[in-house]
Amino acid sequence: MATRTPLLLSCLTLALALTGCAGSSDDQRPPPTTQQVDLQRYQGTWYELARLPMFFQRNCVQSEAHYGLREDGRIDVTNRCKENDGQWNEAKGIAEAQQPGKTDKLWVTFDNWFSRLAPGLTKGDYWVLYHDQDYRVALVGHPNREYLWLLSRTPTVTEQTREQMLSIARNQGYDTSKLIWRQETSTP
Repeated sequence: MATRTPLLLSCLTLALALTGCAGSSDDQRPPPTTQQVDLQRYQGTWYELARLPMFFQRNCVQSEAHYGLREDGRIDVTNRCKENDGQWNEAKGIAEAQQPGKTDKLWVTFDNWFSRLAPGLTKGDYWVLYHDQDYRVALVGHPNREYLWLLSRTPTVTEQTREQMLSIARNQGYDTSKLIWRQETSTP
């Protein structure tokens, strides 16, 4: 029995820790989404105006994404990132609906060594939180509010549009004070 006590205590501690995480103050509901996205209109090039910090974009000063519909209903994704030295990096992936028939919540998987090693673990949430009527600007985020992108069909927007996007993001619980804004760089 004495040898079981440390194991039992370890299991109990782990169970309490997991219960504590489940009931933490982070019980915030997921942000609302647009409910439906017209993927025909959404496809094309989007420029990143701003983003919340994330590891895989740590050196990006300008980013853009290109989405193209495939015949199988999924979406080809090409993300490009320009670094301070002027070099562009590119990542290719595929997006697909998390639920059949719903186009506001997508899974995105990029083609890299890790996704080939552990394909089930590499899907990223891509939730379309907002787009204007003309599909000129959009907010995309993660349901846990860890990631957020402010996107536009052009590299810049008016101050009014920018403030509207920030207001929507804040109202949905995103911390906009940490946003990293697109930098204008000279072309080498």
